[in-house]
Amino acid sequence: MNLLERELHYPLGDQLPAPGETIEVAPGVRWIRMSLPFALDHINLWLLRDRIDGIEGWTVVDCCIDRGEAREQWERIFETQLQGLPILRVIVTHMHPDHIGLAHWLCEHWKAPLWMSATDYYVARNMTGPGGTDNAAGGDAAARFFASHGLVDPEAVAKIRQRAHYYRDMVPALPSQYVRLMEGTTVHIGGRAWRCISGYGHAPEHIALYCEEINLLLGGDMMLPRISTNVSVHAGEPEANPLRLFLDSIERFNALPADALGLPSHGKPFTGIHQRVKQLQDHHRDRLAELLEACTARPLSGAEGLPILFKRALDVHQTTFALGETVAHLHLLWFEGQLQRRKGEDGFWRFGVFS
Repeated sequence: MNLLERELHYPLGDQLPAPGETIEVAPGVRWIRMSLPFALDHINLWLLRDRIDGIEGWTVVDCCIDRGEAREQWERIFETQLQGLPILRVIVTHMHPDHIGLAHWLCEHWKAPLWMSATDYYVARNMTGPGGTDNAAGGDAAARFFASHGLVDPEAVAKIRQRAHYYRDMVPALPSQYVRLMEGTTVHIGGRAWRCISGYGHAPEHIALYCEEINLLLGGDMMLPRISTNVSVHAGEPEANPLRLFLDSIERFNALPADALGLPSHGKPFTGIHQRVKQLQDHHRDRLAELLEACTARPLSGAEGLPILFKRALDVHQTTFALGETVAHLHLLWFEGQLQRRKGEDGFWRFGVFS
């Protein structure tokens, strides 16, 4: 446990749900943990006891990517954890593959509606539709975008180009209909009111849910206890300022009670949300200061700035996230007038103080 984690509290200690099983974290709220084939090797999913139109059952929050192992784990949960009741609704916090990948399968299997934000639904639909490509992590557009920020390693660029259908490999389809969630929407689940809290910067329109009755936050990826949420600029929106959006968004969690229980998409249930907001603010403030100092000394591209923020060795998958996040930090400094931006004769954007 690092020093920052010691400032948080984990009520369940090191307890984790076994594959295909659940742990009750609050009355009517059960925790599922599924494996992922990435460095971030798991995702937390949630079952909420529900009643809709007089029918008893469950609401699911988030789904995992579409792969055989995840479907098998879900099948075991259907058999052993649902108390013989159906899934009545599927809520997705945002459009990233580990959250929405199996939504089409779950919704079809249970004839259950999908609930999520409009922005994330239509972005995901665009990326899974005919001709859809992944501007975030793969394809020609992503390769050109990363190259414009200094990533020119031929092997890395080739791998990025080959990942044109990276998103669709994990999210092969989407339900054709959805129910819209947005900031301030109240969702009634099992007789309890859950308030939607929108968040930006990590995804187009991420939805977290807070229940005052049991003082519980389903924070998705906007409020993680151990790692900092990835905040990146992508090829599809190359002039974005997502870090400012993210920092403004997490301020909303300070309005929650100090002892609220956070249920994150990665990591363990925790209390100390206000402290975690401060940790994330401090983390990004320090990274911005490091980049500002380096770019003031000499203009840097995103690829040149990447080792300042990420000091460990990275594979291509991690590099796309790391470079996108480095550019997000550079963009905040640029948008706020602390740095300027110039494109060199080599075609790279560099950020610095130009005379």
